[in-house]
Amino acid sequence: QPVESGGGLVQPGGSLRLSCVVPGGTPGGYSLAWYRELPGKMRRVLGTIAEDGTTNYAASVRGRFGISRDIATSTFYLQLNDLRPEDTGVYYCYFVDDSGGTWGQGTQVTVSS
Repeated sequence: QPVESGGGLVQPGGSLRLSCVVPGGTPGGYSLAWYRELPGKMRRVLGTIAEDGTTNYAASVRGRFGISRDIATSTFYLQLNDLRPEDTGVYYCYFVDDSGGTWGQGTQVTVSS
């Protein structure tokens, strides 16, 4: 199961970087997505990164959030910038490879003054 970290309390306009470590590494044929679950809402995708490094983002976060990775440590990142109170929620990574998809446990992000 991927392991996430980096969530916390941040003021509006602040930034956070979330991490998702994939146990066992990323031998090939994978993709990873970041999702967010807002209070009382369904989990929705924020963006994805493919094995070749190509990223795609939901329109709602494009330009504020960024996905990157460190292949050597099998760590994926979600950079959150210009955070707003409405970004408050639980953030999940979802790793997909040839054996299927696996969710991380989630990390809480709270944006409040």
